[in-house]
Amino acid sequence: MNLPQDAAEHTAKPTALIVHAHPEPNSFSNAQMRSARSSLQDQGYDVKTIYLYENGWSPVLDHSEFPSASTYFKPQAEQMAAANAGTLAPDVRADLDALLDADLLVLSFPLWWFSLPAILKGWIDRVFVMGAVFGGDRGLFDQAALAGHKAVLLITTGGSPDSFGEGSRFGVLDTHLFHIHFGMLRFVGYDVLEPIVTYGPAHLDADNRKAALFAIHDAFERIATRAALPLTTPVPPQNP
Repeated sequence: MNLPQDAAEHTAKPTALIVHAHPEPNSFSNAQMRSARSSLQDQGYDVKTIYLYENGWSPVLDHSEFPSASTYFKPQAEQMAAANAGTLAPDVRADLDALLDADLLVLSFPLWWFSLPAILKGWIDRVFVMGAVFGGDRGLFDQAALAGHKAVLLITTGGSPDSFGEGSRFGVLDTHLFHIHFGMLRFVGYDVLEPIVTYGPAHLDADNRKAALFAIHDAFERIATRAALPLTTPVPPQNP
């Protein structure tokens, strides 16, 4: 079947999903997210943005999400059953569809306690649905649903560049991010790109903040060729 020209052009456009987690709309984190989005749109990406705080996203994966669940609650088993039955919560289903459709996932957030804000971790808990994104027939790593897709972290830190690195006060940033890069993103199949980071924007003057936003725009202009992290995927043992 031949698609109408406008529909064919739409299917050819690359897609990106930005999931943004910062409670202050006027934050630098929000500004750099907009710079990233503008850069992607300039390249022809069809970009969807999810504002977790503005949307009042509930980060809690619990029994109430699965009314038909048994008394003994196994979250991932209930996710798989709901995915198979088509009974996922509407907000989860909508974001899951956007996730599966996106060629590129951008997680945009401030580094809190060397990790994700709780609201973003809760989004992953609820939307990385077992049986739809990984596990069951989907498998893990290169057999998971997002294999062949790309993901990148867009981060602000409180510390300066000198605060991070070997022998520095806060240690190596990639070490802090490993549980996200490997345990969340690579686990479900993504090729995980090197993170894009603005260090200590609260300590920058206006000119340097402007320069940092240009750097974000430039980084996303080159996102297609950005290096992937060398995350080793475990090889399952072979039967003798």
